[in-house]
Amino acid sequence: MTDDKDVLRDVWFGRIPTCFTLYQDEITEREAEPYYLLLPRVSYLTLVTDKVKKHFQKVMRQEDISEIWFEYEGTPLKWHYPIGLLFDLLASSSALPWNITVHFKSFPEKDLLHCPSKDAIEAHFMSCVKEADALKHKSQVINEMQKKDHKQLWMGLQNDRFDQFWAINRKLMEYPAEENGFRYIPFRIYQTTTERPFIQKLFRPVAADGQPHTLGDLLKEVCPSAIAPEDGERRNQVMIHGIEPMLETPLQWLSEHLSYPDNFLHISIIPKQTE
Repeated sequence: MTDDKDVLRDVWFGRIPTCFTLYQDEITEREAEPYYLLLPRVSYLTLVTDKVKKHFQKVMRQEDISEIWFEYEGTPLKWHYPIGLLFDLLASSSALPWNITVHFKSFPEKDLLHCPSKDAIEAHFMSCVKEADALKHKSQVINEMQKKDHKQLWMGLQNDRFDQFWAINRKLMEYPAEENGFRYIPFRIYQTTTERPFIQKLFRPVAADGQPHTLGDLLKEVCPSAIAPEDGERRNQVMIHGIEPMLETPLQWLSEHLSYPDNFLHISIIPKQTE
């Protein structure tokens, strides 16, 4: 892979200032102060909110506490989506800090998966990494790794260790010199305007004539409404990690540098704010 280490670092160390507030109907023994935290964009809510949980449980009785879940402006937050994706999709136009409401009751079974332990997060994360490698290398790279390498990927993410994570992840971002990129690009495109959770299709990084495919090429093929409405004026922002990459950016470069730790490009299509 081309070594733009600064880009990898900037992506890894992206943070979102967040204010957690306990839902008003939760029963407490004294007033619950809000809790402020810088959330890592590349991680998962249930992985980085132990302190939030402890903070609010201090003012609650044990019998009033069941599984914790989070909500933003009425939308339950899916813990199995990376934090940066949740913010870009739901809150990118709002002022900071991001205001998240904390619940310990009335778990929304229809909207959220249960997260009984950190093992559930690890299992979800590793299954995404394996799916991405099936697309990129027919699973050859991940299958050649040892169990301890898989563990190092997970521990690097869990403990926020950039070098530990990338020492292994680097191998997942390589491809044979005679090829111009991965077999297929692992991506998911999300829109709040549809019921469908996300769009995911097979898409190669290089066209049949050898030309590199760009972000614009991908969107034209799998989500044309995102970039070209009938009257010619773009009504959407295309966002990855809180930035709008140029549509001319080669998809292979994006996949190597702006994928989340699960090795997927998580692309948000958000309606543009009218002034």
